[in-house]
Amino acid sequence: MKTDAFPPREDVRLFHTGEHPCGYWSDRIARDLVLDPRDPRLPAFYPTALSWGFRRSGDLVYRPHCRGCRACVPVRIPVSHFTPDRSQRRCAARNAQVEARVAPAERSEEHLALYRRYLTSRHVGGGMDDHGASEFQQFLIGRWSQTRFLELREDGRLIAVAVTDLVPNALSAVYTFFDPDLTARSLGTLAILRQVEWARRDHHQYLYLGYWINGHRKMEYKRRFKPLEAFDGRSWDDIEKVVG
Repeated sequence: MKTDAFPPREDVRLFHTGEHPCGYWSDRIARDLVLDPRDPRLPAFYPTALSWGFRRSGDLVYRPHCRGCRACVPVRIPVSHFTPDRSQRRCAARNAQVEARVAPAERSEEHLALYRRYLTSRHVGGGMDDHGASEFQQFLIGRWSQTRFLELREDGRLIAVAVTDLVPNALSAVYTFFDPDLTARSLGTLAILRQVEWARRDHHQYLYLGYWINGHRKMEYKRRFKPLEAFDGRSWDDIEKVVG
């Protein structure tokens, strides 16, 4: 079992956000714990914050901290131990012709068009389906983070983008968007498989996947990446031991 801790600094400031509608369950109210976004040391804190179950959205580093709910479980893949299952191997074989390229995190009209198509198809009425260029920039590209776009292309056409943060010893999967007409190709799964390959190639130990939520249909695919580690609030361990 591995245990990580913040640097012993008493002046690291944390804030609670106000309550807001939960982005995962329509009948729940959420709130977050946020690292001080004005702290100039935030880039230095970020790698350790990831190891404490935090996540980046734009320039904010946050962790769900809801009243009476602990459904969001931080998860990560120890990449050197990962072995794809039969379904993931089929996904890789079905998409063998797809080329992956690590590119600078710079918005282009091609990226924005694919992002808007994805949101219009997947998040109708969810508050994101009207995102434009400024929202793309604010949500995906932080001013201080070391972020890259893992582009997936087929015959030169952009079909998916995995927004990925680089930190010492790890990659963090921030967000993935893909061609909604290719849902049957399991491009979300393919993006993670290619991120694992990238992490191995660059000798990173972990790929952080954000949060897994038991019983949420959009999150179940994460549990299929094994071994998968989960954070229980104090340390990381195999997800089977943390949540059963």
